[in-house]
Amino acid sequence: MRLFVALDLGPAVRQRIQLFMDGVREFAPDARWVRPESLHVTLKFIGEKPKEAAGQIRAALETIHAASFAITFQGYGFFPTSRSPRVFWLGMQSGPQLSSLARLVDETTFSLGIPREDHAFSPHLTLARGGGGSGAPRRQEGDRPNRNFQRLQERVGVLPPPEFGTMTAHEFFLYQSELGRGGSRYTKLARFALE
Repeated sequence: MRLFVALDLGPAVRQRIQLFMDGVREFAPDARWVRPESLHVTLKFIGEKPKEAAGQIRAALETIHAASFAITFQGYGFFPTSRSPRVFWLGMQSGPQLSSLARLVDETTFSLGIPREDHAFSPHLTLARGGGGSGAPRRQEGDRPNRNFQRLQERVGVLPPPEFGTMTAHEFFLYQSELGRGGSRYTKLARFALE
């Protein structure tokens, strides 16, 4: 099972983002666009685990106690750089609670032998991937200028920074990711309430 931990989006924010994606998708037709219903804020990517590990991970995540918090979705960018982009993403602003929750999830899963993150938490929503290779935000060997996003960069560069609204995160989820034709399909395996 391929597992990760994430926040889901509120319906109003998701709808605004979908309208934005519908308006700019034609400027990067060769990119692999995320389906709007699949958008989420990843707190921790766990990776491939045997089926029985999901129960252990779920039990560990149930021990996390954290408060609800607000997230504002605005702006955009390209990973790893605008000169050699692999990923088109939307930004978000939140107080320290979002990073704190990601750190708690990372520490909790580490207690089960899942490796800790080796980089600082960088909250974003991936909208599109521009070609082969990783979707990781850091530079990698082989990064080079990517024409898949050239027209998109030109078009969004003349627009005011987009704003998609604010939502309150009341819960987070353990997800299963299944790769298939037309992209990944995500299934919520467990819900964890925030106080």
